[in-house]
Amino acid sequence: MTNTIVQYILLRTDLLKELGWSIGAVVAQACHASTAVLHLYKDDEHTIQYLNDMDNMHKVVLEVPDEASLNKVAAKLKENFISHKLWIEQPENIPTCIAMKPYPKEEVKKYVGKFKLLKLQINETK
Repeated sequence: MTNTIVQYILLRTDLLKELGWSIGAVVAQACHASTAVLHLYKDDEHTIQYLNDMDNMHKVVLEVPDEASLNKVAAKLKENFISHKLWIEQPENIPTCIAMKPYPKEEVKKYVGKFKLLKLQINETK
């Protein structure tokens, strides 16, 4: 059985729930981080495989409650040599999202397994 290559994206939910960002602005953060990490690791074997099967990409978007939690995840990924991009929105200088480069799921799910799938309803943001 092959190990599915997946890209994990971790997004701060407090941006919507407490800081009043629009859903569009938050989705844009995930897009920025995903695009950036794919570019940064464009020559990586797993990234190449992931992009070569474009119609079957697997992304998993997880929710992280706040900036402190996001920074903690980023530090854990860094200390374990897990390639990722911590997206920092400019000019506000606000860390908003982490996108990991594509990895075989079994290699990296232990670093993100405690986080839930992002399942916000539009009415939750009001």
